[in-house]
Amino acid sequence: MPLKIYSWNMLFRNQKLEQAFEFIAHADFDIFCLQEVPESFLPRLKQLPSALVYRSDMEKLFRSGAVATYNVILSRLPIESHGEIPYPDYWPLLPLRTRLFVRLMRPFSFSQLRNRGGLYIDITHAGQSIRVFNLHLILAQPAWRLKEFEMAMTKRDPERSTIVCGDFNILEKPHITPLNWLLGGGLVDTVRYTRERTHLEKRFLEHQLTNILRGRITHPLSRSQLDHILVSRSFSIQKSEVLDDRLGSDHHPIYVEIS
Repeated sequence: MPLKIYSWNMLFRNQKLEQAFEFIAHADFDIFCLQEVPESFLPRLKQLPSALVYRSDMEKLFRSGAVATYNVILSRLPIESHGEIPYPDYWPLLPLRTRLFVRLMRPFSFSQLRNRGGLYIDITHAGQSIRVFNLHLILAQPAWRLKEFEMAMTKRDPERSTIVCGDFNILEKPHITPLNWLLGGGLVDTVRYTRERTHLEKRFLEHQLTNILRGRITHPLSRSQLDHILVSRSFSIQKSEVLDDRLGSDHHPIYVEIS
């Protein structure tokens, strides 16, 4: 039987939570990875007939207080164990231009971040032991995204196959890569706008992982593949899809079947 996997950044300020819940509840999945889950949405996910683990995706610090969002993994297979991947706090390292930009963009929900991290679970499917990661890499300079991805890869188990889901925030079009400079990177990260994608794809290959949806646009504004499902080469890909309905998010849900 194929293993059915969804991944979706549902957007912390999603205004269509009822539709989002119906979508998740009725999806035919074995694994469903969610990023930017609003704190108020967690109790509803806990009502579903699935095993669930979660950890803080990030806390956004506004003048009115901290707003927490979560990374969540839902599994209809028993979760044998799980772990977390805490990310560094980059705020003290950001240049003045980035701090000013974040302040100017507060009406669009930019803010200082803290308590960021990813997580993973261990499952068994069809006699195969698998470690599933759920990551939301930082929207900042490419070097920090690479650092966070490699931090996660140190948690791989050589005795288990690997699946990596999540929003990697890889910007790869000239209209959007100026964000790399505004958010702390160098000018070269703006001008050489395909460099990050090229380098990360090489790292995927070196980790013997297949980017199933390579080249597919999952985020209309950036016109980039922000959302990923990577799998060990031992898996056979049966189906892959970028779903049309974003259900109140700025990201499309993505779906794969592997065996």
